[in-house]
Amino acid sequence: MKLKRTVLGPILVALFAFASGGWLLQRGVEAGREPDGRVLLEILDRLSRDYVDEERTDDLYRMAVEGLLRELGDPHTSFMSAEDYARLRVQTTGEYGGLGIQIAERDGWITILAPLPGTPAERAGLLAGDRIIEVEGKSTEGWTDEDAVDVLRGGIGEPVTVNIGRPGVQDPIAFSLVREEIHVNSVRTAYMIEPEIGYARLDLFSETSTDELRAAITDLKEQGMRGMILDLRANPGGLLDQGVSVTDLFVDRGAAIVETRARDPQDNVTFRASRGQEYEGMPIVVLVNEYSASAAEIVAGALQDHDRALVVGAPTFGKGSVQTLFALSGGNFLKMTTGKWYTPSGRSIQKDEPTQEDSVALLGDDPRALDGQPVPDEIVIDTTQLEEFNTDGGRVVYGGGGIVPDLIISNDSLTTTEREFFDAASRAGNKYWDVIFRYAVDYVRATPSLEPGFSITPTMETEIFEMLVADGVEVTWEQLQGARRLVDSQLGSEIAQAKWGQEGRAQRANRDDTVVRTAIELLQQAPNQQSLFSMAETRAQVSR
Repeated sequence: MKLKRTVLGPILVALFAFASGGWLLQRGVEAGREPDGRVLLEILDRLSRDYVDEERTDDLYRMAVEGLLRELGDPHTSFMSAEDYARLRVQTTGEYGGLGIQIAERDGWITILAPLPGTPAERAGLLAGDRIIEVEGKSTEGWTDEDAVDVLRGGIGEPVTVNIGRPGVQDPIAFSLVREEIHVNSVRTAYMIEPEIGYARLDLFSETSTDELRAAITDLKEQGMRGMILDLRANPGGLLDQGVSVTDLFVDRGAAIVETRARDPQDNVTFRASRGQEYEGMPIVVLVNEYSASAAEIVAGALQDHDRALVVGAPTFGKGSVQTLFALSGGNFLKMTTGKWYTPSGRSIQKDEPTQEDSVALLGDDPRALDGQPVPDEIVIDTTQLEEFNTDGGRVVYGGGGIVPDLIISNDSLTTTEREFFDAASRAGNKYWDVIFRYAVDYVRATPSLEPGFSITPTMETEIFEMLVADGVEVTWEQLQGARRLVDSQLGSEIAQAKWGQEGRAQRANRDDTVVRTAIELLQQAPNQQSLFSMAETRAQVSR
């Protein structure tokens, strides 16, 4: 089946909207429509001529558009400028012209978290911890991440000069680099987490996600993988066709993957597997959490409904609506909800009254959290209030928005003493995280022989405490000791990233990850997929 691309394309209709001067609205009135269009134009005209403060006509049209869309109450229907569309293209294609660096604001400066392998930044010798203090002669002090991205990205083949402040080096270092096509992998972490057990984390659904995941699985199977953990936690989604294509790797040909239901039933579409599963018989555990959304929920829901994977973690975000881009004049776009997604068993993925803000689906990228994600409180789901559905094999799964895992489990909640420490540290803003980052960079440079199994020692904890106090973070030694578990884990993850990059960070974090360790235990004991379901059911009954 040839898949229609939604979210990014195809561009179905070219619309000329308010920015065209309003002639389309006026023509609609003359054709016998309700007079609301004429009233709107009259109001805009009156405001532009007589409002006490002068407003540009273009700004008034923009405000009218944004107000109209806001009143729909749908956070996923929005106006997109040409710049917004360019950012979306980067997210969904994973490609842009740039230098190949992960950046974040640290201590008021744009700081390199890590250079990406095989990029101009890595070849030039840029390092984690380097501060970008000037770009093309302009100071970057006070810049936001977005400010830096807008300047550092550009046309492929175009040069850019940056001045770098490096710890331990007195004078700035000038680098002249040439932008290249940078591809951001959607599978940045894949490794053998235990003998016979592979782990792959899919960060988002871009144009190459299926190919990347297939290549990762092939490599892991060559290393002896018998069972796999597919981590979709904090995956905000992306392209619908890639969600369908990834699912197609694991289910039988012709199996329903997702149905999109539109306003007109004639526009409903069921997407089915077209190839036939490539990894038949391989036990799979899919990890999800409250930040798994959109295409990630399509994959988890379909594999759960077809009894092809055990879903473990926390109930997902519940972003089950379809967005289509419509081209407008001036290079702008309307991103509009045109349908909702349903799993093969008929469950609606859309959570009509979500308890989280939409932005939380992106928080998994924040490197400061314990394992790339906030640590949730204990999760309690009253399944008696949810509608029951059945999988192909007759197992009960639950509707109500989002995907409810077969085995609900979260990382350990913060203890009282841990909350006390982080409440105190948070009063100083980002200073705690700045200290952790600086210490990690300095430690890596001072320890060239560092091995992955390194430990956080009492001496390191003392040094961290002294740096916090020196930076004005008002915490006590007793408070830090009460939060040692999390401080040590955060520091260990930051050091691992400074030394080995994103994959090193993930491997370090997974050592202490309760959800990952549970998945490993299940796969180590289960010879097949059915055994996984039986073992998970037993565990779930014990925890009730």
